[in-house]
Amino acid sequence: MSQASATRGLTPRQRRMVAGGSIGTLMEYYDYYLYGLASAAVFPAVFFSSDDPIMAQLASFATFAVGFLLRPLGGIVWGIVGDRVGRKAVLMITVVGMGIATTGIGLIPPDHAIGIAAPILLVLCRMLQGFFVGGEMGGAATMVVENAPTGKHGLYGAFLISGAGVANLVSGGLMAALGLTPGSWFIEWGWRIPFVFSIVLAVIAILLRRKLEESDEFVETQALQIAAAGKKANPLVEVFRHPKNAIMGILIGLPQSIAGYVILTYGLGFMVTNKHLPAWMGFAGTMMVGVLQIFVAPLWGHISDRIGRRTVYIIGCVGFAAMVYPTFALFSTGNMWLIWLGQILGFVVFGVAMQATLSTMLVEMFDAEARTTGVNIGYQFSNTLGGGFAPLICAALVAAAGGAFWPVVVYAAVIAAVGVIATLVASIRPDVEGAGRLHELAATRAH
Repeated sequence: MSQASATRGLTPRQRRMVAGGSIGTLMEYYDYYLYGLASAAVFPAVFFSSDDPIMAQLASFATFAVGFLLRPLGGIVWGIVGDRVGRKAVLMITVVGMGIATTGIGLIPPDHAIGIAAPILLVLCRMLQGFFVGGEMGGAATMVVENAPTGKHGLYGAFLISGAGVANLVSGGLMAALGLTPGSWFIEWGWRIPFVFSIVLAVIAILLRRKLEESDEFVETQALQIAAAGKKANPLVEVFRHPKNAIMGILIGLPQSIAGYVILTYGLGFMVTNKHLPAWMGFAGTMMVGVLQIFVAPLWGHISDRIGRRTVYIIGCVGFAAMVYPTFALFSTGNMWLIWLGQILGFVVFGVAMQATLSTMLVEMFDAEARTTGVNIGYQFSNTLGGGFAPLICAALVAAAGGAFWPVVVYAAVIAAVGVIATLVASIRPDVEGAGRLHELAATRAH
């Protein structure tokens, strides 16, 4: 099912929600995929120039990981704001912050011009990226799923990952096109253009989000909270009133968080540093992955509405783990067509199944008064613990193994197993409408 055909059945309000949520996810993934591509193929030469390319790549991937350290803090801060003030306020603030931080990266002079100040400024901008990105997915997923038609939460929640596909297409496409220009110009100036372009995406996001409305469930829940207790509930307290799902949300998200960063981000570094292949080859493959992701994500979301989020996510975990070895074997051939096939098999088929399902599944694990906070905790902590360190861990493992990639296969398999177990243990309520919780609050008010 295509995104266009699915959205025809939506009301104008629901279309605004899907578009407003997806543009933020587009920016989130654009910023992070773009940084990941640059950290694999550009930043080692620009900000960490060294006679040892392996050490330069490790330093570059370390800054990639640093950006994830503030994501949990941002998730908690913006989650609380979203659950108490409103999702719209958060989505407007975070998209502006993301645009400014990413554009700032594109304006930093190289280390040969300003010395150690260059990597310091890179780290500061990267941390700001992480702080603002931390509030994006929880607010977007909650708003889209709460406004989706009953029985189609998985489908419309997956449109957020279609936005991520557009991000892959744009970031990979721009880097591939610029990477074909003379190498010295690309390293000095060309790579900066996609980063500065982020401010344009921020303006588009603001225009799309200015007419967003809070869901009826959110408005009614807040009204009942005030009527029952005279104040709004503390979202952080509500999340950990039932701590199992908060913990399971983090563990569930781990395999989803590493999939793209193992296959697309570290995979590019593996090709460039270990196999000495041109970076544009990996950039072009990432662009193809993005095109397919736009359509594959809603398909997996639709399937999850039929057979269950839990089942689809487990299929994604197992399939991703099984594909890592053949993917890196294809990367090792040096053949352009086989490399592109590896990127598609390694990420699009099963990685997207996890991504398309996770946000909706997390929404269905928490009540409305703490939903944004709960989703952010699960999504951002798992991305920090998993995705943020995945390229660095993979690079270190392969270096320790003398260039062999088998440790990456083991690493992915262990993380996937954790995700499967957590998914089986978590309490998930399909198509959560919040009705039960609203009745509880109403009963409290009556008493």
